[in-house]
Amino acid sequence: MNSNQTSKNTFAITTPLYYVNDLPHIGSAYTTIAADVVARFERLRGKSVLLITGTDEHGQKIERTAEASGRSPQEHCDTIAAGFDQLWQKMNIAYDRFSRTTNPRHGAIVKEFFQRVWDNDDIYLSQQTGWYCVACEEFKDKRELLENNHCPMHPNREVEWRDEQNYFFRLSKYQPQLEALYQDRPDFIRPEIRRNEVLSFVQQGLQDFSISRVNVAWGFPVPVDPKQTLYVWFDALLGYVTALLDPEQEPTLENALSKWSPINLHLIGKDILRFHAVYWPAMLMSAGVPVSGGVFGHGFLTKDGQKISKTLGNIIDPLDLVERYGSDALRYYFLKEIEFGRDGDFNETRFINILNADLANDLGNLLNRTLGMVKKYCQGQVPKVNPEEIGDKNGLKAAGVTLGDRVTCAYEGLQFSQGCEEILSLVRGCNKYIDEQAPWKLYKQGEQQAVEQVLYAVLESVRLSAYLLSPIIPNISTAIYQQLGYSIDFNDQTAIASALNFPTHSSWGILESDRVLGEAKPVFARLELSNQASS
Repeated sequence: MNSNQTSKNTFAITTPLYYVNDLPHIGSAYTTIAADVVARFERLRGKSVLLITGTDEHGQKIERTAEASGRSPQEHCDTIAAGFDQLWQKMNIAYDRFSRTTNPRHGAIVKEFFQRVWDNDDIYLSQQTGWYCVACEEFKDKRELLENNHCPMHPNREVEWRDEQNYFFRLSKYQPQLEALYQDRPDFIRPEIRRNEVLSFVQQGLQDFSISRVNVAWGFPVPVDPKQTLYVWFDALLGYVTALLDPEQEPTLENALSKWSPINLHLIGKDILRFHAVYWPAMLMSAGVPVSGGVFGHGFLTKDGQKISKTLGNIIDPLDLVERYGSDALRYYFLKEIEFGRDGDFNETRFINILNADLANDLGNLLNRTLGMVKKYCQGQVPKVNPEEIGDKNGLKAAGVTLGDRVTCAYEGLQFSQGCEEILSLVRGCNKYIDEQAPWKLYKQGEQQAVEQVLYAVLESVRLSAYLLSPIIPNISTAIYQQLGYSIDFNDQTAIASALNFPTHSSWGILESDRVLGEAKPVFARLELSNQASS
């Protein structure tokens, strides 16, 4: 991100606006979990955060899907949008705005934006011929197509030949500005592999692209030619801008851009990288709107090493998973087990093994055994220990004092897996430390001070681990904090920053002596592999 953005005390992040051709799939859930984790982390740091998600609801594909199901396009969109919202609630996604492109307020923003680009002479009428994939809402180069003119992204669908007059955006005009953007801000596109893909695409020479369609009723009419309908990308991408409006504000670009612009980060799947990293910044430049802080394109998910598809019958239903295993389980596995940015695999057996090992055994059992000893040896209260008296040679303290900085770097770099591993390393260190120090032996030998120092070091390390994991597993972190005598709920996003100041709670050694601890109880129940397969 550029220096202007990192210095702001606001942080705006978006998921894609998901296409409503069908109910949400595991890939949509994956992106949204990651965006929610980043938003929660920034809230912990005291920033005012805007997490935007929503649905892209126009286009020929929606028109046809609705017709096939015997519903009007709006009825179809309402049903599917509600399905997305239901899943986000189940997955504990603390979004701030749900942007729908069928909202009349969005129409006003699109119209004003179009007029700015039109006035800048960046839109013109021309003939469009080529192979068009309705599922992608995109024209395809002949060399991209599979045998029998099938789309590589939708191999069961044949593309359609189009020969029509459409309005075009002068993307080619912005090639120099885009190349300068990528040069001046090398982290605008992440990870590096995605940046290289975009640079290669741009270096081949940018072509103007169509922004309208004929014979498509479901969408906004082109303001200068109502016989044409705005193409989905010139409509959908502006849903991010509409979402910047406060509910009471009049829907104008000036109002939308007054507080949250530029958006800090767009999280997307790699399949829509070109539209967000090339088309979108060029459109913003044309309209005189600040370019976003950056785009991160993550990889695809597979199941048991195979591509997920209806044909193979291996679709993963995220709603089914969250209802069987809980939201924290999904959030932890997908961010800890898959390096964000690369393709990753879901295997249900491995899923359960990882969760049991990390959350039930290493973290949960550590807290339970420690609370049990505190109850037995310290009357159920945090031991009367001054953390400064615990020497820097203490392994837990030595690891804990730098953990906050290391995990912060991981969150900022979207290296969630690395951040989890850093934290779990401290947790595992605690279990080893207890075994080595054997506080039960120290107690029998009458070394009460040593017992209390051991238990304090472990309790404080568990607290720190829970705090730093809270953006990923807020329910488990809440349970841990409450067993440590705090009343905080990490899901209360309005109070979280002031209640648990980041510079303080991300440090080692703040757990107060004499704090009354709660009863030891599992913070994460061991999972068993269900006989019911994900459908």
